[in-house]
Amino acid sequence: MPTISLCMIVKNEEQVLARCLASAKDLVDEIVIVDTGSSDKTKEIASQFTDRIYDFEWIDNFAAARNFAFAKGTGDYLMWLDADDIIQPEDAEKFRAVCETLLPHNDTIMMKYNIAFDEHGNPTFSYFRERVVRNCPAAKWEGAIHEVITPFGRIAHSHAAVTHRRKGKSDPLRNLRLFEKLLKKGAAFSPREQFYYARELYYAARYADAIAAFEKFLKDGNGWMENNIEACRVLAQCETALEHPEKALQALLRSFHYDTPRAEICCELGYYYFARDQFKRASYWYRAALLSERNDVSGAFVLEDCYGYLPFLQLCVCCDRLGQREEAVKWNDRAGLLRPQSAAYLHNKKYFDEPTENGAENCEETPVSKDTKKEEAPA
Repeated sequence: MPTISLCMIVKNEEQVLARCLASAKDLVDEIVIVDTGSSDKTKEIASQFTDRIYDFEWIDNFAAARNFAFAKGTGDYLMWLDADDIIQPEDAEKFRAVCETLLPHNDTIMMKYNIAFDEHGNPTFSYFRERVVRNCPAAKWEGAIHEVITPFGRIAHSHAAVTHRRKGKSDPLRNLRLFEKLLKKGAAFSPREQFYYARELYYAARYADAIAAFEKFLKDGNGWMENNIEACRVLAQCETALEHPEKALQALLRSFHYDTPRAEICCELGYYYFARDQFKRASYWYRAALLSERNDVSGAFVLEDCYGYLPFLQLCVCCDRLGQREEAVKWNDRAGLLRPQSAAYLHNKKYFDEPTENGAENCEETPVSKDTKKEEAPA
């Protein structure tokens, strides 16, 4: 069976590193830890799992650090994790199946990355990342920030997942500072870097700057289709934050230029009309969300609730506001089948079982799930 080297970059991860390595140690043949300047017990903890620990002077470049770590791996395949990632027991079993069936015949293994969760720990936001790659010159990281390996050779997708579970506080402006430092040096961003720079401006609530950055990204016309669609969605959120509702609507409709509507866009459109008490129009878009094809392997950010639970719940509320009580109950029941412990579902169930004089106002709404920032390895 091919061998696997787990290659990680870390800094000040004493809270989470042991948890990560304990979840992965029995799945790999070698662990390589590259420390970029820890001042806590990170290296001491790492030494409990491996003696292959190296130092790398931080140069504001994640790809450089990861490539250094990959260069130390001796396995047939190279794997990466962030320190606050874990492999759940059920995913460990799936990963073993990956090793037996996929590795010998493929060069890039894409694995699901779960990074946001509901109140019961079920994933609500996930996407596929290049997780295990053949140890060869093509296995090269690119991008100083939001680094990536371009999938190469024979590519396979596995539903073995990596779960992102951050502990403690992170620096929300770190990536933005790195981007702006590059700009000051005269760097020219690739389309992907421009997209992520715009997102970082959005996360920092610099909405006008984010709009300008997204507009540049879309105007240049070289972006990946899924990033173009996502840019329109986040652009709409920026316009909404600046109280420009018509511009927000136009941004959402603009996404149709790139491909058929995604459920995430449909839910945003539904909520646009819902917030204006236009429940018939809102219902149209929530129904459209349910007809949208979900494609987990596209590489796009997938808000899982938009493909079932959220439209069900919102259709329940819309029907209730339109006086269609029986229909509303049916939609709420469908939401409950997906999330039986959901507070909103249970609230609505109680409302329908025990009606009050307040009427529709007691039926609980759920807007589109908010973006969850993809956390990168600590610098």
